[in-house]
Amino acid sequence: MPALYVMIPAALLIVAIAVYIFFWAVDSGQYDDLDGPAHSILFDDQDPNHQAALNEGKPTPPDDQGPPPRA
Repeated sequence: MPALYVMIPAALLIVAIAVYIFFWAVDSGQYDDLDGPAHSILFDDQDPNHQAALNEGKPTPPDDQGPPPRA
């Protein structure tokens, strides 16, 4: 029984610290962008603006068309 006098306040203190850390994380913006890090792995590092997804449906002209076709 005397152990409960120590363990219950210790458990309440740990819960209070966990709740404080959770609200600190929410207030500091830790959960603002949940999809960004998951999608950033799909893009190259050379593309700092990550514009590849915006041009996904648009056809791109070929780089080298070669000589014109002969008739």
